[in-house]
Amino acid sequence: MGNGTQLGKVRGLGASHHGSHHWLQQRLTALGNVLLVGFLVVSLLRLPLGDHGAVHRWAANPTVALALVLLLVSVFWHLRLGLQVLIEDYVHGAARLVAIVLLNFYAIGGAAFGIFAVVRIVLAPAAGLAPGGM
Repeated sequence: MGNGTQLGKVRGLGASHHGSHHWLQQRLTALGNVLLVGFLVVSLLRLPLGDHGAVHRWAANPTVALALVLLLVSVFWHLRLGLQVLIEDYVHGAARLVAIVLLNFYAIGGAAFGIFAVVRIVLAPAAGLAPGGM
């Protein structure tokens, strides 16, 4: 290994400071999830029970739609970060790459589907609530 010090022999090995960035992203998305889910719960509790039209009008509000999109992005990003750590710790060999690729497809696809649903609600006319509409 050479005549260097013990620290010099191991410098450059290990996590290369990527772990702290990943850890911080998990904490920030968790904080975002708490705030956005709190907003969602409080807002839904204020709506009349059983009134589909009221929920549709609430979700069609651009401010609420933005909060829902942010919630979807934050939840799926947090899910991806957490499951990536799990896969990296417990899956080995070629299966690790396959699992991470599938996880990325699932996270991106789930978020995209949710965002598409929110955009569809925002752009749908209120008259489209009748059966067979939308």
